[in-house]
Amino acid sequence: MRKRLGYIFSFFAFTLSVGIYLTNLFMFIKKKDSQDIINRDTEAGFFRQEHFSSLPKRESYIESPFGYSLKAILVEPHDTNKYVVFCHGVTENKFSSVKYMNLFLRRGFNALIYDQRRHGESGGKTTSYGYYEKFDLKAVIDWLKSERGKGIFLGVHGESMGAATLLQYAGLVEDGADFYVADCPYSDFTKQLAYRVKREIKLPPVTVLPLAKAVLRIRDRYSLGEVSPLQAVENIRKPVLFIHSLKDDYILPEMTEELFKRKADPKMLYLAENGVHARSYSENPEAYEKALDQFLEKYAAPFRRETESPKQ
Repeated sequence: MRKRLGYIFSFFAFTLSVGIYLTNLFMFIKKKDSQDIINRDTEAGFFRQEHFSSLPKRESYIESPFGYSLKAILVEPHDTNKYVVFCHGVTENKFSSVKYMNLFLRRGFNALIYDQRRHGESGGKTTSYGYYEKFDLKAVIDWLKSERGKGIFLGVHGESMGAATLLQYAGLVEDGADFYVADCPYSDFTKQLAYRVKREIKLPPVTVLPLAKAVLRIRDRYSLGEVSPLQAVENIRKPVLFIHSLKDDYILPEMTEELFKRKADPKMLYLAENGVHARSYSENPEAYEKALDQFLEKYAAPFRRETESPKQ
């Protein structure tokens, strides 16, 4: 009897340790340093410190409904009520959104970039891949509207986890933006995690994912099944531009195609020929901007292309 209890205890301890190990991998994923991001994007030509420093902007801390602060920078070079909020991807921070922010500044929009929970200068203990982040995005948008009025014309752009976050936000009853740009999102985090576990850890997902699900429910109080842009997209009524690189092998382009098919009109899809994950703009700048302009001109009235430079 004692020997049997010992086997049961050992099996339970092993199962628990595997669950903790797996959840640690994605809950506490290693983040990039801000200066490394700036250096990377400066070398790539996407970040110019002199230009960024010259932009009229205001730094703020926005309260999350979960008891921590979100670091945000409101950038307002234009006298307009058109704004775009930017959601960065996992391991990144607000500075990686600058390259996308500049696209919209050139098109006459003002911008708000911010650090998602547990990234950059924001609080939050874990990364939840859109589950908690979608409510943080709502807090950011509510704050912007309280500052600039509920009548602002608002877009949201997100990359990778940021794209999945905005789709989950847009699926809420409280949806408060006029258009969305979702660049390389996953359609379902359980499927994405299974793909990465099989590819990177070389373990059978059917064996280890139930352990991760059970431990995650205890540790972070949500279910993997609740992190599903594919479920949320059915509730989105506003226009969405879906973007993905055909050569992305981190989040497969089939996930964006699945989201596009599930989303009712209005919508557009741009599949980039070149670039791996989150490189659609970097490797296809002209085609990316063309797709963005077509989307804005068709769906995002009162869009008007600005020819003048942002005021310094």
